[in-house]
Amino acid sequence: MSAGAPAAGGGRGSRAPFDERWLARLAEVALETAARAAPDGVAIEVRVDRTVEGLTRFANSQVHQNTWSEDLAVAVRAVTDDGRVGVATIHTDDEAGAAEAAARAAALARVAPPDPAFPGLAPAADVPTVPVDEATAAADPRDRADAVRSVLTEVPDAYEAAGAYATTALERLIVTTAGQHAYVPMSTADLTLGVTGPSSSGFAQDGGRSAAEVDPAAAGRRAAAKALAGTEPVDTAAGDWTVVLEPGAVGTLLVYLGFIGFGARTVAEGRSFASGRLGERVMDQRVTLIDDATGPQGIGAPFDFEGTPARRTGLVADGVLRGVVHDRASAAAAHTSSTGNALPAPNPHGPIPLNLQLLPGDGGSADDLVAGCERGLLITRLHYVNALRPAETLVTGMTRDGTFLIEDGKVVAPVRNLRFTQSIVDTLARIEAVGSEIGYCPLPRLAGGNRQPAVRASGFSFTGTTTFG
Repeated sequence: MSAGAPAAGGGRGSRAPFDERWLARLAEVALETAARAAPDGVAIEVRVDRTVEGLTRFANSQVHQNTWSEDLAVAVRAVTDDGRVGVATIHTDDEAGAAEAAARAAALARVAPPDPAFPGLAPAADVPTVPVDEATAAADPRDRADAVRSVLTEVPDAYEAAGAYATTALERLIVTTAGQHAYVPMSTADLTLGVTGPSSSGFAQDGGRSAAEVDPAAAGRRAAAKALAGTEPVDTAAGDWTVVLEPGAVGTLLVYLGFIGFGARTVAEGRSFASGRLGERVMDQRVTLIDDATGPQGIGAPFDFEGTPARRTGLVADGVLRGVVHDRASAAAAHTSSTGNALPAPNPHGPIPLNLQLLPGDGGSADDLVAGCERGLLITRLHYVNALRPAETLVTGMTRDGTFLIEDGKVVAPVRNLRFTQSIVDTLARIEAVGSEIGYCPLPRLAGGNRQPAVRASGFSFTGTTTFG
């Protein structure tokens, strides 16, 4: 909607970081317009999302860009009695735009094919609350520059730091003619940085629902320590290795596992590792996986994109597959209730657990996991990950920004990056220990994230070597 230099408080001064009344007014206009456009009766869902983000980028160990952006989107879903669905979205902050989206949705519904199985829109239901920090929502470039300064003080002179620090205010309103009216304001802070030297690099990230949860200096120390320890990496052989995966690497694997493994539609269609396996042991007994947007490890929204309240959903308990996540359509087909995992309509993918978390174990810190490893590799992060065979959870990607050889419980040398080709479920079936400390893992292209423990697992398959560290 807009971008440029912010006024005091992090925005352009037109509205406060949170403005529920304005979102409610846009939803009201959309509802009234859709009702007029379909006088014979139509069910209406209106979702209004407003995101205000301040972003400070730094490179070559200095701030080089501050940006501010605001986006307000109005999405309208109109549904006829026989399940004809029309969806229209517009990015606007005025009533005329909201009315236009509603009229288009109603018009599309009249010509769409019927869906007799459409489950109806979300009814009235209470939604949980999440902590929101006004100071984070209103943070300005000076606040973020102070945080970046704390990062840079931890970086040695011969090394350079680059990254970004974002503070975000997000508010969402969903109103349906079935009776739901759900509103939430949210705040997030997200710091990502890399430190590079002549032959090595290090990485760190931190974040939460408020800037107070971010420790920029500690993040700078972690990234710098990785880069310093990674100087002059050596070659190592591909093959099956015991690995200690730090929280960032675990978070990456769980994001992919959530997208390809635990959605009810994917499971029902036989495209998931979980298809037909409910009640079976599928992972090591140390593994318990949940989806929980509002618990201590989650940094998500308290309701989904249909307005259904989020809840803690057990997926794997002590290694046994116990459940999947649902939206309203998959829940109706399975004769159960939605778990609050719908994506925005139109949605051909079905539900997804955006807040998939591995519960901490008793393995202590990442250093403790290393101490228990006779020979293996310590992995800081994974990147360039792609799914090869989703039903097998087989993915491939690269290590990056800190890969180290472990011998006799100690890190003895940095090694050059490796390519892995590995089943995520197989990794979780080969767990030797789950850490008791958790670290921040952001969600790609979404505000918020999760906190994950480190793990140690055997038989992690590396299929290629590189010439760079």
